[in-house]
Amino acid sequence: MQRRTFIKASAASAVATSASLGHAASPPILGKAEHCVMLWLGGGMSQIDTFDPKPLGDAKTRKPGGYYPSIDTAVADVQVCEHLPKTARLMEQVTAVRSLHHDVVDEHAAATNRMHTGRPTSGTVTYPSLGSIVAHQRGALVDGVPAYMVLGYPNIVRGPGFLGPEAGFVYTTDIESGPAGLARPTWLSTGRISRRDTLLAEVRKAGSQRYGHDQTYADYDAALAQSLKLAGPEFMNVFNLDAEPTALRKAYGSEFGQRCLLTRRLFQAGVRFVEISYSDNFKNGTGWDTHNDGQLNQHLLIKDLDDALSTLMTDLEAHGILEKTVILINSEFGRPGGFDSGGGRGHQSKCFTNVIAGGGLNHCGAYGSSNDVSEEVVESPVSVPDFFATALAALQIDPAANLYDGDRPVPITDGGTPIAKLFG
Repeated sequence: MQRRTFIKASAASAVATSASLGHAASPPILGKAEHCVMLWLGGGMSQIDTFDPKPLGDAKTRKPGGYYPSIDTAVADVQVCEHLPKTARLMEQVTAVRSLHHDVVDEHAAATNRMHTGRPTSGTVTYPSLGSIVAHQRGALVDGVPAYMVLGYPNIVRGPGFLGPEAGFVYTTDIESGPAGLARPTWLSTGRISRRDTLLAEVRKAGSQRYGHDQTYADYDAALAQSLKLAGPEFMNVFNLDAEPTALRKAYGSEFGQRCLLTRRLFQAGVRFVEISYSDNFKNGTGWDTHNDGQLNQHLLIKDLDDALSTLMTDLEAHGILEKTVILINSEFGRPGGFDSGGGRGHQSKCFTNVIAGGGLNHCGAYGSSNDVSEEVVESPVSVPDFFATALAALQIDPAANLYDGDRPVPITDGGTPIAKLFG
């Protein structure tokens, strides 16, 4: 062995030994947040028409550029589109990440998977969603509530993957009545409920004696036990939105806004992570997938988002939990600055914007930058794993830790690094 090679090998060995003794790796920089809500704008929010505005283009002549004029915000030199005036006043608590990127362009399902799990679709591993990772790592804040809820329809990309059912979600599409199957019929007397509980306890005891070593049975029994807790009046009362002031419900606005109001109540009850699916995709005819005529009334969606997001932030602040709550605006990709033949916009994943707000972070209004038509990252590129790592670190979860698929370690993010500026 040559002397130079020997020295390099010895140095590498010394570093590895030091790391194993805990001397090399510095502790992760973590935030102090306790909750997270992800506003899922399925279809692909147009960054150039919302949080990364550019000089105006013209859909009729197909001149690339913005569709709406921009306005100033509470942060100097940071602008948003004119249909986000309420959020603009709160941008000191918001960071629009304008340099996000991935490589899935024309397939909504694959891109939705990427933006829920932080990883490419795999034929061998079913990776957990961000919500399931948070549920697995932190659990619910109190007993008797789920750690993770979805306000919308269930989907495998929102699920726990290899983490198993305990990291899964409870969902509801009816925010007034709560999760289907949990609400007890009003005509059942206390005595009948008690007798049913006694009978069920005997059945579960017999099942445990007979199938106690079967993992499938154990998982089912654990899920049953959790559902019995959730069916109690303590948790189900969370869905009584009529208990909220009429003026506040009006400020939240549409069905999407009411889901945001319910989320605040879920956090107060001890839920850790909530995903809210945008619920009025026909307001403009296409939802956030603004091809063709969907562009014409996109402003209706943006105004809806503005009402819901701004009211959620001020409501959380009023209840003293904005600093403890990470708010994410997530979408599978963005849109190009140019227009398609129908006057709308196509798909774009090489440069788009997601948003992170609240959570006690050192917000800066906007992070990263794009070119003059928002089609290329110019400064401070952020990968999807970086975006996930930022959210996890804000929630006191080490983004460099491992999860385990059986006995196989799997990094919690796909090599992601938190945006250091937000933790300064």
